[in-house]
Amino acid sequence: MTTRVPPTSAYRAEMDITPPVARIAFVHPPLNVIDLRMAKLLTACLSQLESRSDISSIVFEGDSRAFSAGVDINAHVPDQIHEMLTSFHALIRGIVASRKITIAVVKGACLGGGGELAAVCDMVYTARDATWGFPEIKLGCYPPVAAVALPALVGQKRAAELILTGRPISGDEAVAIGLATRSARAEELDAVVEETISQLKVLSSSALAHAKKSIYAWDAIHFDKGLARAEKVYLEELIATEDAREGISAYLEKRSPKWTGR
Repeated sequence: MTTRVPPTSAYRAEMDITPPVARIAFVHPPLNVIDLRMAKLLTACLSQLESRSDISSIVFEGDSRAFSAGVDINAHVPDQIHEMLTSFHALIRGIVASRKITIAVVKGACLGGGGELAAVCDMVYTARDATWGFPEIKLGCYPPVAAVALPALVGQKRAAELILTGRPISGDEAVAIGLATRSARAEELDAVVEETISQLKVLSSSALAHAKKSIYAWDAIHFDKGLARAEKVYLEELIATEDAREGISAYLEKRSPKWTGR
């Protein structure tokens, strides 16, 4: 069953439900950017699936061009950023707290908020030539979820490099550093994912849920507090700086930023 929740002329979130597996596809051409409405659509899809006892696994996917190029930069202006960040982080918290096994299938661009969403999934399968990265620093900002989650996934030094330089990495490197589970050629990736799904299908959904809860027992204690702190710094300190405003303005105006250090 494929459900569009709800459809719009510009984009939609598509759910394809074949118990015990549900797929959520981002459809927001050209690069599946997550804006405020898309964040709310995805949260609604997740909430609907969370209440279904016949679903044990949720697959998040984009298309061949992009998993997601990130959160809408247009919404980073001061009068919109609080609602945008709150809505996106509600989606992230929903994925982290989900009792379902979450799987991200990454092809093409997986940047910023898209990378953050993939990173908090339980398993991440990526095309070898996918482009990962957290480029927010180049806009005078930083990725709050990545700032909290990446050190636990890839180690503090690698996390610092990715966040502080914003350099892009391939799907192969994402696997090598622990950001993703497995990589494959783009045309072979779906078969790799299906292999894992076939293994999950025959298992107890209750056992999977409890095993997942135990795996993250330690990290769960710190993630929510860490994200709350990173979010507070972002909204109350970073966004008030001249450089944050300049970085966003420069991007929207298609020019190079002029940093002042203030």
